[in-house]
Amino acid sequence: MHANARSLPKGERQRLIESVIGRRRVGTQLELREALAATGCAVTQATLSRDLRELRIEKMHDELGRARYAIPGGRRSDPAAALVSILEQFGRRVTAAQNLVVIRSEIGAAPAIARALDRVEHPLIVGTIAGDDTCLVIARTAADARALASELA
Repeated sequence: MHANARSLPKGERQRLIESVIGRRRVGTQLELREALAATGCAVTQATLSRDLRELRIEKMHDELGRARYAIPGGRRSDPAAALVSILEQFGRRVTAAQNLVVIRSEIGAAPAIARALDRVEHPLIVGTIAGDDTCLVIARTAADARALASELA
């Protein structure tokens, strides 16, 4: 636990919990407790369980099938918002090369990125191909690829 961790008032602690869950993938109470401790908030497992229940935090699976907590109503049905989320979480580097855009990602994330790109039905994208940590995005022209890379970076 963080050396300067302290207890916070309930409302402040619950806002912090929602903020942590909204910003990053947290799959277990232990991960959440550690994330809270890193911000200086000490919390017991019993208090954390009660807060999660009161906040109606749901356990779901992310785009890669990993368990994560989610704020109720926080699921993104908007394909563009889902793409932004997955790129922020798992994307590492975006590079244009001729009429192609190469997206490097965390290992195992490329298929989810390609799926998110396909769902957006972006007018500059002809198609996608995904490996394990690389997603290849095909554009019609080099200019389209550069514009797309700039947008996705």
